[in-house]
Amino acid sequence: MLNWDKLLSEKRLDDIVGVPPGLTSAVAEPSWLAKTRSAAERDYDRVRFAAPVRRLADKTQVFPLERNDSVRNRLTHSEEVSAIARSVGTHIAHSFHPARGIKGHERRLPAMLAAVGLAHDLGNPPFGHQGEEAIRHWFRQREALCFGNFREGKPPRGLGGVELEGALDMGRACRANPALKEDFLRFEGNAQTMRLVMRLQSSSNGFGLNLTCGTLASLMKYVVPSDAAKKSGPVASRKVGYFASEADLISKAREEVGLGSGVRHPLAHVLEACDDIAYSVLDTEDTVKKGLVSFPDLIAYLEAAAPADEAVQYVAKRSSEDHVLARKGKLAPSELNDVSMQKFRVHAINVLVSALIQTWGARYDAIVSGDQDESLLDVGPAAKLVEVLKRFDKEHAFRHTSVLGLEVDGFNKLNELMSMLWRGIVERESYDKPASKRTSPFADLAYSHISQNYRQAFEQPPEGGSSLPIRYRELQLLTDMVSGMTDSYAVYLHRRLGEFHVGASQRQV
Repeated sequence: MLNWDKLLSEKRLDDIVGVPPGLTSAVAEPSWLAKTRSAAERDYDRVRFAAPVRRLADKTQVFPLERNDSVRNRLTHSEEVSAIARSVGTHIAHSFHPARGIKGHERRLPAMLAAVGLAHDLGNPPFGHQGEEAIRHWFRQREALCFGNFREGKPPRGLGGVELEGALDMGRACRANPALKEDFLRFEGNAQTMRLVMRLQSSSNGFGLNLTCGTLASLMKYVVPSDAAKKSGPVASRKVGYFASEADLISKAREEVGLGSGVRHPLAHVLEACDDIAYSVLDTEDTVKKGLVSFPDLIAYLEAAAPADEAVQYVAKRSSEDHVLARKGKLAPSELNDVSMQKFRVHAINVLVSALIQTWGARYDAIVSGDQDESLLDVGPAAKLVEVLKRFDKEHAFRHTSVLGLEVDGFNKLNELMSMLWRGIVERESYDKPASKRTSPFADLAYSHISQNYRQAFEQPPEGGSSLPIRYRELQLLTDMVSGMTDSYAVYLHRRLGEFHVGASQRQV
């Protein structure tokens, strides 16, 4: 049985790993310096003030490069997940003790859920899930170059120098540890989130935001490395949870909170459910707001999709009733639409949050014993409502021609941009010296556009990171840079580098 005192551990990475020599402070704190915030509340603040959170405002939720400010982006989505998670956490903390062992954590638990709700999408690349697929595609198309996967054991003609040395080095390493290759072929924004908060966000001690172990473990919706993820089986193992570069830190954090192999943190179940609530309901609201379908279309869809389901019909009927009442106010059509969708959102979220809390109680023993293998919403009384809303979003938003066209454009731009940045990474004088001089003017230009803190992590890896092959670090520098971009910056940099990738400077990778 998991222990809540350990699960909500306030120890940070530097507490369990140790701070490198010379980085501890000798300054004495003033006697009046009060510790007014809990460690979990400070975690939330550390996430909220971090630059990657601000960049989410220019990352796709559903609609790429959206001009309508009222339609959600990754930041507004994450803030809404955070708000829902905090309110659920408040209920859990105050309503499930003392018999359930949560007593004494009334401040810590809601703050921890608020922090992970805000942080859960930080690693997502530009252009939504198409950005993830573009990254995977680039690596699949270049397996020989990246992983030394040569047909008939022979390097391709023209592959030499740093690129050939790196491919041979990586090929040997991948045979010993397949995760080194799968980290890229199965690139996942969830794992990149863990890397960002643990490594990439600038810090003096090399631990990124240096969050508490309780928060880090709660942030992991998926808990397996890239070579162990399976589409079937327990939900916590269906996607990549972390990369090889963070495996050691992940292991230490999970050990600190008392989690065994393959076991999710109880709050990760809540995070997953709150994320599902937010995107299933709020993506529907945005689809109607954009005029892709009407409010009556939505209600008709719900009524026809599950005529016998209590949750679906309750939301449809209550929303329809409010729509009829709102029409009496003689609102303009756009205002009527907005008011009706606001009421729909209120009813749908209320039903789904209530279902989540009910299921948390019913499945509590399985959750804290590590035996809960399914999503809490999928086994709750509103499972059909979630299913129907996700299907509605897929049919009317994700598959809309306007969305598909922009996604294809983003997919192509990211692939071309990765090839140009790759030249900046590998066209250098020495394979063993990542900071050595670039061997072409274009490579010098491309490398200069990679963020300095990412380059530093590549050129001067943290303790333990230097044991990874240099080719692995090259590939990870590429994914760090691309996944950290906003939508508009990716478009800008593609155009900027493309202006110089012509004539004698042009080279296909």
